[in-house]
Amino acid sequence: MCILFIANKLRDDYPLIIAANRDEFYARPTAPSSFWKSHPHLLAGQDLEANGTWMGVTRNGNIAALTNVRDPHNINKNAVSRGELVANWLKQDPADIEGVAQAQYLATLEKTRHQYNGYNLLFGDTKGLRVYNNVNNSTHAIDTGVYGLSNADIVTAWPKVTQGVTALNDYVANKSTIDKEDLFDILRHDNKADDALLPDTGIGYEWEKALSSIFIQTEKYGTRTSTLLLVDKNNTLTWKERRFSDRGETLETRAFSFSI
Repeated sequence: MCILFIANKLRDDYPLIIAANRDEFYARPTAPSSFWKSHPHLLAGQDLEANGTWMGVTRNGNIAALTNVRDPHNINKNAVSRGELVANWLKQDPADIEGVAQAQYLATLEKTRHQYNGYNLLFGDTKGLRVYNNVNNSTHAIDTGVYGLSNADIVTAWPKVTQGVTALNDYVANKSTIDKEDLFDILRHDNKADDALLPDTGIGYEWEKALSSIFIQTEKYGTRTSTLLLVDKNNTLTWKERRFSDRGETLETRAFSFSI
């Protein structure tokens, strides 16, 4: 998962909206969203190479999503797969989603942070979310507002993060109803950042430019899926996942809806 946007507690009809893109090598084997046979309360796609996931939810409203921190000079090839962090939070006993469980999991993240390459983990439930960054060993609560998270910490305003936050904020503030296709459109923005605004993360100009858009498409790497997670005023959760080919064509859209 490389970018996600969150609109929290800004609308009465949809108090929680998350829109996210997963960017990955096209060759990496992946299963689309489904309820896992081993954990039937858990809805997520699955990375078939490391058996974790990048974003998921449970029937009782537990939520987690991951973005990697881009730092090519500090990569441990023997590090534990970061996708297990999402899966481990979601696999917990469905009854254990309140504050005590969140505090315990945060303590585990802090204790094990050096076992993983850099990451941001959004986790919690529909009542409360937080982001943990293992590089800074910092935690950021998701309060009322619109947030964006990419491959730096949550307070770093990369151009595509600012673009998505602005677009989502304008949308939730001005539209009388929420249209999921409009949210997917925000995730399809493919304009590149101006050279003067590009971050310098050590991957070179060509890659910085290619990765500077919300929707990414290169020869071997790009946006594989877009995912929407919405919770309405009746506590009904809607999950929609759209998968793309290496040419950016829509392959499939999967939709799930259930009461929390």
